[in-house]
Amino acid sequence: MPSTTADLYRQPITQRIDALLQLSRQHAERFCSPDAWLARQRYMAKHPTSIVVMKCMDGRIHIPHATQTPLGIITPFRNLGGIFDLGWPYLGELLTETVLQATQSGRATLLLITYHFSSGHPARGCAGFNCDADAAKAHAYAIAQQAGQLFGHDHQQVYPLVCGFETDSDAMILHGQGGEVLDIRDWIDRPANDLHATLASLCPDMPDDVQRDLLPLLLGNMAHVSELSGVTRELEIEHREWVICIGRGFDFLHLPNTALIIGPYGPDLAAPLSTAASIIEANMRAGRIPKDGFMLLASTPYQDSGVDRARAVLKSRFLSNFAEQVIRDHHPGLADKMRRHTAIVHWPTRRMESLDAPCISS
Repeated sequence: MPSTTADLYRQPITQRIDALLQLSRQHAERFCSPDAWLARQRYMAKHPTSIVVMKCMDGRIHIPHATQTPLGIITPFRNLGGIFDLGWPYLGELLTETVLQATQSGRATLLLITYHFSSGHPARGCAGFNCDADAAKAHAYAIAQQAGQLFGHDHQQVYPLVCGFETDSDAMILHGQGGEVLDIRDWIDRPANDLHATLASLCPDMPDDVQRDLLPLLLGNMAHVSELSGVTRELEIEHREWVICIGRGFDFLHLPNTALIIGPYGPDLAAPLSTAASIIEANMRAGRIPKDGFMLLASTPYQDSGVDRARAVLKSRFLSNFAEQVIRDHHPGLADKMRRHTAIVHWPTRRMESLDAPCISS
């Protein structure tokens, strides 16, 4: 794989696709390694709260990395702009199923509803909200309100927490019920032991066990932000996406400005697909990416063999065919440059299996 993401953008489309699929294989290998498996088991034994994150598809928002949390602990929901509506039938059912699985095993759920922004330059903010951080934050609060309607307003079983993510520093910013803020950037030189009391003051209605299991994320984020302090980083102002992803199972994909991920949650998939195609087209016209092609990747996770896997195959093929048709209808010139890949992901191992040739995973 190229040594930097900048190197990757300059490669021919076949090499870019090979590099991306290699990244998926490497992610599965790390996830399935004995030390990673043991780390997950130990972590969940100490911190059993189910943690769900609703976030933008932007590759910079990598919560496990930014909190130094083992892979597989945090359940991600990703969509363009972090835009969700819990009234969307499939999303509501999927989120409810995730919560019920935790509840039936005696675990509460922490629902982190994120938005992101850049302190250094507004243009590095969320494109889904035209880089308007206030609008992105307001949307996160609206989702939190819906979560209360869905799971109860006492927040004892499911605790919705609005969380900003400052992408220049990778810092988390927690928002309390009364408007108070806990910004990890303010804690770099402060005693970590004081964080517990501050969190309790910020979220007085948060159950004690959820507070206990949120603290490791905050402490990990403090350590991560501190490590990045003074380090020169490529902040990736320029959009150079060359992949359109439709479906779920893309947690291996955290390269900045590489992919536009459309979750299969809303009632209208055609509009975001057309928008994503417009972005790819604009990137080619501006010379930000080569004009030799782009990748369309459809993916669906499954848990078990048999019917569950067969359902995933049908769903991925449907999503792939649907996405291709939308792009051909609305962007016929771009469609001729499309490299389509259809896959399913065995979620317990994160291994991606191609439904096309060549095989994505060995």
